[in-house]
Amino acid sequence: MDRAALPGLPRLCVLWATLLALFPCGVHGNWMWLGIASFGVPEKLGCVNLPLSGRQKELCKRKPYLLPSIREGARLGIQECKSQFKHERWNCQVFSPSASASASAAAAPHAASPGAAPLFGYELSSGTKETAFIYAVMAAGLVHSVTRSCSAGNMTECSCDTNLQNGGSATEGWHWGGCSDDIQYGMWFSRKFLDIPTKNTTGKDEKLLAMNLHNNEAGRQAVAKLMSVDCRCHGVSGSCAVKTCWKTMSSFEKIGHFLKDKYENSVQVSDKMKRKMRRREKEQRKVSVRKDDLLYINKSPNYCVEDRKLGIPGTQGRECNRTSEGADGCNLLCCGRGYNTHVVRHVERCECKFVWCCYVRCRRCESMTDVHTCK
Repeated sequence: MDRAALPGLPRLCVLWATLLALFPCGVHGNWMWLGIASFGVPEKLGCVNLPLSGRQKELCKRKPYLLPSIREGARLGIQECKSQFKHERWNCQVFSPSASASASAAAAPHAASPGAAPLFGYELSSGTKETAFIYAVMAAGLVHSVTRSCSAGNMTECSCDTNLQNGGSATEGWHWGGCSDDIQYGMWFSRKFLDIPTKNTTGKDEKLLAMNLHNNEAGRQAVAKLMSVDCRCHGVSGSCAVKTCWKTMSSFEKIGHFLKDKYENSVQVSDKMKRKMRRREKEQRKVSVRKDDLLYINKSPNYCVEDRKLGIPGTQGRECNRTSEGADGCNLLCCGRGYNTHVVRHVERCECKFVWCCYVRCRRCESMTDVHTCK
């Protein structure tokens, strides 16, 4: 790419523009790449040059002030996914542009183009429990970031929730005040930006899209369900005679834990398209699917061993905890293959003291740590 074509842009912008060349804008799911963009880069490139669908670009052009919130929502979703699964066999790996292109080429060497590879690789279109979590946490991240931006006063068309600025309970000694998070605007924008109509899809694509739309909404419902009420006391000497209360969103970490629990109890649905989603198991079909359930169609692959065709790295070389019985334990993470142990030497400054005048004197301390990695 000719740098002269991008006058005034810093080097990071050039790198980001190169990434856009590798991943064409029309690929579904590519908005997630904004989550790994450097601060300010998407805003400088503008809506037209970002990896968005045509519909998303139009919405972005109408509301360019939401671009920082879109980037932040993608970043929140990616980071929380990696945090929740960092000790699991599938660790929510995010691919680099070159790695994604390679994985795509390995999966379909005669038909693949670099733009066909999404940020999360195979998992984004596999229809598995992992797909369900990705869509839910990314949609939740977008709701969370847009709502935070509204409450911070960064936008003109939304602010605090005005429905909760009056009222309360005089007998209980509290009233609504402060700035309640206006989650409804965040929910509306997330639906408008992410949800694709199903009318032009058929067969397996239609079922997968319906699954993804359901999981998008499940992520949004998680943010709404975990809204909490915060209060501040007013009165003489802190007597709390009157309380001012407002509604606020939970931390995104708490929302991530909630969605992880939904992932653990996700529901497999039939791959035959009906008017609505129904459970795969015949004996459970009378039990309705709830709006906040995570749904999947296909069973997860074996994440224990490397599968280059699907872009699965396996767990060989992953660090594990020898004494843990959980998912991060060597027995589970290494899939029964055993583990290697090697000693790592750490050198750091310690026992630092300020000496008059004017410098800090420290000792050089060494420690040895056993590190265990899967065979």
